Amino acid sequence: MGKTLEPKLRQLIKRGGDFDPQSGLDVVAAAAKDAGLAWFEADCDKARSRSAVFRAIVKAVDYPQFFGADFDGLYDCLCDTLLDQKEGGFVLILNNLHSADPAIVTDGEQFLQVLNDAVEFARENNRVFIYGIHHAGKHPEAMPGKVNAWSDEPA
Repeated sequence: MGKTLEPKLRQLIKRGGDFDPQSGLDVVAAAAKDAGLAWFEADCDKARSRSAVFRAIVKAVDYPQFFGADFDGLYDCLCDTLLDQKEGGFVLILNNLHSADPAIVTDGEQFLQVLNDAVEFARENNRVFIYGIHHAGKHPEAMPGKVNAWSDEPA
């Protein structure tokens, strides 16, 4: 990591935490790569519930174990993924999280708490966990005859 990094970015790469992926994604990606951090992106665009967001994260980090679909399971997934990294840690981007959807709004504080707890776990274990959430507002309302499923194909 060179001396050309801004102090705020240098602190993020060293200590972990959150950042806004809509401003500076390329800079953080380059700095994370230089620091040897793994990079994972969870596609949350079709997620309309907590469990769907969990599935997107588990898929992104390729978590090989059974996942209980609760916040304890999410925390275990993040911590195990941190410990599995040969080098310093990882970056997780939640792409197109529809954080204004009622089902997700309800759990928003718990999501952030688990992510921040994972940041602390990383620090305690000499690792780095960085996360960014690309907020995508609310899903459009359901329309008759339009399928809103993972596959977007009628059954």
